[in-house]
Amino acid sequence: MAKIHITLQGKGGVGKSVVATVLAQYLASKGTMPICIDIDPVNATFHGYQALDVQRLQIMEDDEINSRKFDALIELLAPLSGAAIIDSGASSFVPLSHYLISNQVPALLGEMGHELVVHTVITGGQALLDTVSGFAHLTSQFPAQAIFVAWLNPYWGPVEHEGKGFEHMKAYLANRDRVSAIARIPHLKDETYGRDLGDMLQSRLTFDEALASSALTIMTRQRLKIIKSLLFSQLDHAMVI
Repeated sequence: MAKIHITLQGKGGVGKSVVATVLAQYLASKGTMPICIDIDPVNATFHGYQALDVQRLQIMEDDEINSRKFDALIELLAPLSGAAIIDSGASSFVPLSHYLISNQVPALLGEMGHELVVHTVITGGQALLDTVSGFAHLTSQFPAQAIFVAWLNPYWGPVEHEGKGFEHMKAYLANRDRVSAIARIPHLKDETYGRDLGDMLQSRLTFDEALASSALTIMTRQRLKIIKSLLFSQLDHAMVI
């Protein structure tokens, strides 16, 4: 069985591509290099990681899914025996979600022996309610064949509303049976850990590339090593990965 991991969230800039890159690096560290695909029609951030050999596929035409181009994506996924990671964009969230549901793609993948794992990001700050809404839309609309991983990203602020953490919010409680795992991106100090990670992401470097770089200071590499360990430990406990 191949696991088809896809990032879906209707709000841009919340960390979908970060999730995709972390997933790819985590699986590679376990000895299984996944097929990586970027279908974001606007910001192909994932495609910028040369070390991950990310393919770019344009499945959008204007504001709609191009059926023939989506067919090509399924043909690419069909023979897989390992994993695939697909990073999608905020601008394609509505048409892509609708297309996956209306064409019964999760069931189709299941018939192929594959499993669809949807990774959706919930972030704090001004985007909190939008990302929670996106989470609720996905988990309530997708069929049972799809399983979900919720990523909590505190970069813009604590992931809480009116004093309630995500696990106590109405949207989660109503759909918690759909969530197979919750991964928490650690809160990082802007001046040290956060800056180091931000610089690494901006340069489109993997953790291994950054840790092997003599251009970075010893303590920068040490902080990145700690961040890598914190992120990977989240996935060690996510049995669906």
